[in-house]
Amino acid sequence: MKKIYFAALCLLMMASSMKAQPAMSDTHPWRGARVAYFGDSVTDPRNSGSKVKYWHLLQQWLGIEPYVYAISGRQWNDIPNQTDKCLQQHGDSIDAILIFIGTNDYNHHVPIGRWFDEVETTVDFAEGQPRATYERRMRKPVMDSNTYRGRINIALSKLKEVYPTKQIVLLTPIHRAYFYSSEKNIQPNEAYQNGCGEYIDAYVEAVKEAGNLWAVPVIDLNALSGLYPLAAAHAQYFKSAQTDLLHPNDAGHRRIALTLLYQLQSLPCRF
Repeated sequence: MKKIYFAALCLLMMASSMKAQPAMSDTHPWRGARVAYFGDSVTDPRNSGSKVKYWHLLQQWLGIEPYVYAISGRQWNDIPNQTDKCLQQHGDSIDAILIFIGTNDYNHHVPIGRWFDEVETTVDFAEGQPRATYERRMRKPVMDSNTYRGRINIALSKLKEVYPTKQIVLLTPIHRAYFYSSEKNIQPNEAYQNGCGEYIDAYVEAVKEAGNLWAVPVIDLNALSGLYPLAAAHAQYFKSAQTDLLHPNDAGHRRIALTLLYQLQSLPCRF
């Protein structure tokens, strides 16, 4: 009986430890930070896909004070609006911003577009003597709200001006599969092209490219979270295997939160 009791106790302890709070040092750079979260339904506290969001868990584990501006269904062109709301309510008092958006741009067939337009220009190099003038090609960021890259340019240009001293981190969209909420909202899985002939990969890659172009770190949740709803076994991480393999459930958000917990440890929060 003692052996059976001991074995049962060990199993119980193992099960509890799987859900226990991760052991993190008090020196984690994001501990106690004030963080604004911009995005869509995966971050929106009103979305019913899960009771506990990834930012809830970061609040629990690191004492982060969350300011959540994400709204279900929104695309990259809403980030300037979320920025304005954050500025109005908190001014310069935040420490960092996490942006987790892009899957709806793919679903709504937003063209990828270009990062830059190139123009011919004359530049006068007058730093030394003698003076010299050259004809050069020059690139200018495309500020087009009708394209994905243009939307990112608009958003990050604004954030760089409004919050020049704050840490801004981009999160790539996670993998997505079948979603049904009504006859008017049926979304196929990512194996299919969208209406402008693009796969979700192009929208993920654009976020990575934006990190280099705008000097902001990127955490690739598409790869690092391990969430893959196209595999039947991964339905356990999403709201419903029958109708919603787009929105992570509590278990899915825990995987996102754990990924962010350790990835953020390598990034400064305050400058």
